[in-house]
Amino acid sequence: MSAVGTVAQLAYKLVTAPQTTPQAFCNVIKLGTFCRTVVWPILPSLAFYQYIRQTDHDYFTLEVLYYKSGSKDYKAFYDTSRVGGSGHWRLQQDLEAIRAAANPE
Repeated sequence: MSAVGTVAQLAYKLVTAPQTTPQAFCNVIKLGTFCRTVVWPILPSLAFYQYIRQTDHDYFTLEVLYYKSGSKDYKAFYDTSRVGGSGHWRLQQDLEAIRAAANPE
């Protein structure tokens, strides 16, 4: 149990050590202000951008697969009538495998 106390003291000293001098304290404030005004506003938009790019790439791959298959039944690849994201052909295949295992006949 004393090891946990030692680790906690070390962590506390690590966090409070940059505030020992007035100049270091000002640097901590500057760093915090920079993070609040520059870093945090960029992170959600960057994450959303990455999500859109990945989704776009997935749909492009799905369109190429549909085109190369020569099929005319687009619902075999992506069924828009299904709820949520379960219309994708891989999800349909996975859900069917789960259904078959859960309901043996």
